[in-house]
Amino acid sequence: MAVDETRVQLRTARWYAGESRDNYIHRSWMKRGLPDDAFTGRPMIGICNSASELAPCNQHLDDLVEHVKRGVWESGGVPLEFPVTSLGETQIQPTSGLLRNLMAMDVEESIRANPLDGVVLLAGCDKTTPAMVMGAASVDLPALIVTGGPMLTGRHEGRALGSATDMWRMSEAVRAGTLSEDEFIATESVMTRSDGHCNPMGTASTMASMVEALGFSLPDNAAIPAPDARRRRLAHLSGRRIVAMVQEDLRPSAVLTRPAFENAIRVLAAVGGSTNAVIHLLAIAGRVGVDLTLDDFDRIGSRLPLLANVMPAGKFLMEDFFEAGGIPAVMAELADVLDGDALAVTGVPIREHWAGRTSWNREVIATMADPFMPEAGIAVLRGNLCPQGAVVKPSAASAELITHTGPALVFDTIEDFKARIDDPHLDVTPDTVMVLRGCGPRGYPGMPEVGNMQLPAKLLKEGVTDMVRISDARMSGTAFGTTVLHTAPESAVGGPLAVVQTGDMITLDVPGRRLTLEVDDAELERRLAEWRPPPPVATRGWYRLYIDHVNQADTGCDLDFLVGASGSTITRESH
Repeated sequence: MAVDETRVQLRTARWYAGESRDNYIHRSWMKRGLPDDAFTGRPMIGICNSASELAPCNQHLDDLVEHVKRGVWESGGVPLEFPVTSLGETQIQPTSGLLRNLMAMDVEESIRANPLDGVVLLAGCDKTTPAMVMGAASVDLPALIVTGGPMLTGRHEGRALGSATDMWRMSEAVRAGTLSEDEFIATESVMTRSDGHCNPMGTASTMASMVEALGFSLPDNAAIPAPDARRRRLAHLSGRRIVAMVQEDLRPSAVLTRPAFENAIRVLAAVGGSTNAVIHLLAIAGRVGVDLTLDDFDRIGSRLPLLANVMPAGKFLMEDFFEAGGIPAVMAELADVLDGDALAVTGVPIREHWAGRTSWNREVIATMADPFMPEAGIAVLRGNLCPQGAVVKPSAASAELITHTGPALVFDTIEDFKARIDDPHLDVTPDTVMVLRGCGPRGYPGMPEVGNMQLPAKLLKEGVTDMVRISDARMSGTAFGTTVLHTAPESAVGGPLAVVQTGDMITLDVPGRRLTLEVDDAELERRLAEWRPPPPVATRGWYRLYIDHVNQADTGCDLDFLVGASGSTITRESH
């Protein structure tokens, strides 16, 4: 297929167009079987691949690469695959949250430094999707994303299992004595039945939904199951599309606009998506200069209904969600509150992505008139315990606890929590508010997914299924419960969470958007004045760089020197 060379000056001409010694070097080293005309006007398309055997959700991306390549070749481009850091959410310690920004740096610098005109991003697991979008946005070359898709529904003894969501539920049942260890272990091999990421609306599926709602992927990207042949078709079409995007000079800055982020926030509410999306969307917005704030999530999305009956907020899984119509069907239901004029990577207004789409199963995707929950968006709390904000997910909380006052039980570290939580003599009741600190961006470091604290064993055995929990941590998007998260400032930098004492009364008022430590101002000021910071948890390497420069949760936990963009210009030659 011939390529129209007149529409845009290819960036790669800097490397390959000309007769200089430098041009000779660049062409000679890259030829290796490529025809001469690969270097005379064909767009060079990078395929940024986060496949890794240490990232289970991303193991299958090497298969998708080949389908992207077919689409690129077919449209006259030259595909060039390259690897980047891969973050296996389930395997990395102390937490993959520590490495999201490192991966974003890797993506950004790899794209900028190399002879590329456009990029297809291949992601899947929780942090790989936002990290790739952050990195690509900072370079602002034509780019789109293909995620790996959710795994197929696992089944055990005829019952569908949601990966991670049912694991959280069953592990608590073991501790309560209502499920045997043998029964629990028997589900292990069927919990993750196929290639793909978690099959509830966890963080991986949520972020795949967010990039689709942003218009940064082709339609249906979020929900096609990983093994489904239509996922390969999507990859092929994405390879075609990126070549056209280069010719159109369609860049992330034209797609990732304020209206696009507002659309994503509304979709986040409608699908009952992960609280982690708040941090990731804030970070992505920071890369493209969109003034998105924590309060926008409450103002724009909190009063919208739940339309997707998908775990953990509902009962179905992503395979069912796809067959019911996926994100286009949800956006069609939300059409009256979305900005349909927002430009997508397809080169058309995003309303064309949902045109003619509807829910094919109202048990899975409901109407605005008859939703599964009237208000499901993430609520942003303020108060003397969280001056810079905290978040709670009402769709995953217990209705009887969203307004609650109780005495604090404080755990200084996750290790402290694990050491004490099963103590039969622990002074705790169902009214207790469990407080975990030392788990924020700097304090841990990396802000681990430990905010969904296990309930005390002795209360589980009494039939208690939920309690109010407050932390400066995150929680898995597959988890559930009345959990207040992302409390900012975190305890490690002297946020009020640092001076809560066991026995202090705490009031959670989700309808009123308040989180209050019931001590007078003078007492709180006295405690804060006496507080001393803990010693740093690291003195060198990436840990040290991260601790010294990470922003707080309310602004997205990016590194302070990475906010914004550096563009794609290469100013100096390598030889």
